[in-house]
Amino acid sequence: MRIDSLATRARALAALGIESWQLRSRRGEPSESLPQSSSDQRPSVQSPRVQRSIVEVPEPLTIEAPIVEAPLVAGDWDALRQQVASCTRCGLHAERTQAVFGVGDIKAQWMVVGEAPGSEEDKRGEPFVGAAGQLLTAMLAAIDLPRESVFIANILKCRPPENRDPKPAEVAQCLPYLRRQIEWIQPRMILAFGRVAAQNLLGVEQPLSRLRGRVHHLPGTQTPVIVTYHPAYLLRVPADKRKAWEDLKFARRSFESVAQA
Repeated sequence: MRIDSLATRARALAALGIESWQLRSRRGEPSESLPQSSSDQRPSVQSPRVQRSIVEVPEPLTIEAPIVEAPLVAGDWDALRQQVASCTRCGLHAERTQAVFGVGDIKAQWMVVGEAPGSEEDKRGEPFVGAAGQLLTAMLAAIDLPRESVFIANILKCRPPENRDPKPAEVAQCLPYLRRQIEWIQPRMILAFGRVAAQNLLGVEQPLSRLRGRVHHLPGTQTPVIVTYHPAYLLRVPADKRKAWEDLKFARRSFESVAQA
């Protein structure tokens, strides 16, 4: 997938605090470049053999999440959406404006997974809106992913009070919905944004610092998962945007190695 112009990519990189980036050439295409700054380097290019080994080695930290899955109705995508909209499995349904099912391309090769809806998401019924959503859009655009080309969802479909972390019982009731979405979409790469999303998606307790920079796999599958910072965190701590940029470049390289396999 391509961004329409270098100017669009430049704006996306600027949102991440990155002055420039040189794209490596693709098969049959001339390379495109932006002026290279001294503070940023061209993403490393690994041989296909090395790239495949990175993706295919199982992640030793990944364990099965202790989820007791409640039964989901059989049916199509619309049936799943309706079940989420009327869900009363946990207490969060009592205070929600609406459940936030997720948005995007249901045939997407990439999925984005966040933590839970916030107040604005609860009102609008869409994940990642507001300032954090704008930064997410820029982060995706920086690696040639228009927002509409991915599918975006959360661990929880309903907003926790005061935006607190999800409780284990809430995750246990809600995560099967996300798993069903993943089964339906069958993405080739999942980006987990933030500690809560990564830990619950992978079923691990390691801190974000130990989860970044490596390829994990969704428990029970070979679907690769890359972990990075949540956009809301980056708005509070912009100094870590460059680390997030390294994560995104790593995700892109890992995806390309999967596509070549």
